[in-house]
Amino acid sequence: MKEKTILKLKLNTDPRWVDIAEKNIEDILVDHAWCEQKAASTGISMIIHYPEKTRLVDELTDLVAEEWSHFERVLLELRKRGFALGRPRKDEYVVQLLAHVRKGGARERQLIDQLLVSALIEARSCERFKLLWQNIADKELSKFYYELMVSEAAHFVAYVELAKEYADPKLVEERLQELLLIEGEIVTNLPVRDDRMH
Repeated sequence: MKEKTILKLKLNTDPRWVDIAEKNIEDILVDHAWCEQKAASTGISMIIHYPEKTRLVDELTDLVAEEWSHFERVLLELRKRGFALGRPRKDEYVVQLLAHVRKGGARERQLIDQLLVSALIEARSCERFKLLWQNIADKELSKFYYELMVSEAAHFVAYVELAKEYADPKLVEERLQELLLIEGEIVTNLPVRDDRMH
């Protein structure tokens, strides 16, 4: 019987991740903060590149504000624990996913891939937040990650719905399934790290 996953993901996170993440919560929080900053920046970038798409501009404006508020909230959690922000780290997971955004061709095709890759990043973040919520001993952080898990799930849905706004929903769903398989392979092949959210 297939193990249940969330938000259409094809593969669950290695269960060892949450154990080592909890032991290295400073690194996880630092990496998480930068993930939120990059998510906000990605939304801004799409607004800049597709300003004529009114629904995209409106929805991503709200999403960017929410991602930035998450960045601020993670900073607060770092400060509470006496940690500094630290430098951003290369996110190999995101780099590998972005390599599958199709270049050239119609602008809409590239937009659809950008939206769906963003959706998958939100889905994986949501899954990791769920693990932290359910497993870490720090009750305050557990509650924090529950709240962010709910938010990331909504972002996944928003990105997929935006993609279906600008392309045939059937083609979007087919492309989403292709990218979900790719995402699963990336997660399978990446090492389990104690200093990364992804």
